[in-house]
Amino acid sequence: MSERLKLKTDTLVGFIAVHALALLALLPWYFSWTGVVIFTLGLYIFGVLGINIGFHRLLTHRAFSCPLWLEHTLAILGTSCLQFSPAFWVAIHRRHHHYADEEPDPHSPIKGFLWAHFEWLLVRAPDMKPGPMTDRYARDLLRDPLYAKLERRKNWMKVRLAFFFAGFGYILVRGGSFIEAFQFGSSLFIWGGPLRTVVVWHSTWAVNSVTHIWGYRSYNTPDDSRNNPLIGLLAWGEGWHNNHHADPTSARHGHKWWEIDLSWNTIQLLMLLGLATKVSMPSPNLAATYPKTKTP
Repeated sequence: MSERLKLKTDTLVGFIAVHALALLALLPWYFSWTGVVIFTLGLYIFGVLGINIGFHRLLTHRAFSCPLWLEHTLAILGTSCLQFSPAFWVAIHRRHHHYADEEPDPHSPIKGFLWAHFEWLLVRAPDMKPGPMTDRYARDLLRDPLYAKLERRKNWMKVRLAFFFAGFGYILVRGGSFIEAFQFGSSLFIWGGPLRTVVVWHSTWAVNSVTHIWGYRSYNTPDDSRNNPLIGLLAWGEGWHNNHHADPTSARHGHKWWEIDLSWNTIQLLMLLGLATKVSMPSPNLAATYPKTKTP
């Protein structure tokens, strides 16, 4: 195993550092209600618009179409979540669907819960190099100059860093003493940067881990995907994962009326505004294709 998997020390250091910075939110000195508001808005803007809708439902599965300026905006928001570049993220997720819960699955729980949740991110497997992965699974994205540019020289990380330190920009415009401005800027940085990033990380990772272990199955798909109500809420609709694996290109993941899917509700709003077209809906033949079975 040690010959095949190499620890990514830079990723490990970054992983620990961001979590450590996020813990500073527990200290009263870093608290501000503005920081809380930015944190809450950030979960939606970056997590829902960037990851769920941009990276996942639009770029990976092409569940709907939208103007290129909107697609690029969603992609930039997703890039700021520090979950790889758009093309590599898409490549990983397409490979996950290709080999769901099999050995080549990048984050299959067959290797354990922690592996599926985050350990796979900390090692470099020989068959997971960004170049070959994106060329095989996300070549369509690389034809776009923006996504190709984000791949070069890790430009996607520079985008993330720009968002990461935006809170400190307030120091330059806020009145009052430097200490007051620095404290307020630090609050915006901690709550809107590391804390928001960690929460989006774990809600995304929970879809990889939790929803392939615990939950109910509406469709008898060949993988172990589950619908998990808790992750369905915490990940803004991504937790209805068995539904998603049964019909990956559907823009709607919650199939029952009580399977709340706020990411889908956002796409509905884009439809009303004329910004989302060619929206793919759940196939009416799913029940016949994957007869419902009881969860073991």
